[in-house]
Amino acid sequence: MAIELYTWNTPNGRKISVALEEMGLPYNVHTVNISKREQFNPDFLKISPNNRIPAIIDPDGPGGTPISVFESGAILIYLDEKTGKFWPKTLREQVPVLEWLMWQMGGFGPMPGQVHHFLQVENEQDRRYGLERYSNETHRLYGVFDKRLAEVEFAAGPISIADFAILGWAWRHERHQVDLADFPNVKRWYETMMARPATKKGFEVALS
Repeated sequence: MAIELYTWNTPNGRKISVALEEMGLPYNVHTVNISKREQFNPDFLKISPNNRIPAIIDPDGPGGTPISVFESGAILIYLDEKTGKFWPKTLREQVPVLEWLMWQMGGFGPMPGQVHHFLQVENEQDRRYGLERYSNETHRLYGVFDKRLAEVEFAAGPISIADFAILGWAWRHERHQVDLADFPNVKRWYETMMARPATKKGFEVALS
C-alpha cells in the first residue's frame, strides 16, 4: 500500500520525497499549502500536532496497522527501519548517520532558514543584524560539512538518510546566498547526489 505524504515544496518536504524515491516506496502526495495556512487545518493537526510539514501516514505500519509520523527526521528514521535501506546494521555504523542527521535538524536547516527570513525583513537595521548573524553561522556549517566530506564520500561514510536530510537544505544554497565553489567538497557531494536518478525524481515530483 502507498504511503500518504502530506507536504509542500520546501527543503523539509523534499527530504522525504527524495527518500521515498530512493527507497522505492510507493506514495501519494497531498499538498499542504503553508502560504494559505493549511497546516492549521484540524485534519492535518491530527497527524502533525506541531503544524509543520512534512508528515506521513503509512497504512501498512508496524504489525500491519496504520501509523502516522511527523517531523522529517523521525520520518526518515521510520522509513529506514521499515525498509532497511540506507540504514547500517550495526550500532557503530548507525552513530555517524544519527550524528549528521541531528546536525542537519539542529543547525543546517534552522540557520539557513533564518537567512531566508531576514532576507525578507524590510527594516534595514533589523535585516542587517539578523542576516549577518545567520549568514555567518550558515557559512560556518557549510565549512564543517566541507571538512567532513574531505574525509568521506557521503555524510556518514556510505550514503544514508543523513545525506537526504542535508540535501534538502543544500538544494536552496543559492537562496541562502552560498556559493558552492567556496566549498569544493560539498560541491562534489551535491553534484553526485543530484545526479542520482531517484534523487532527481524526488526533486521533480510536484509538491505544490
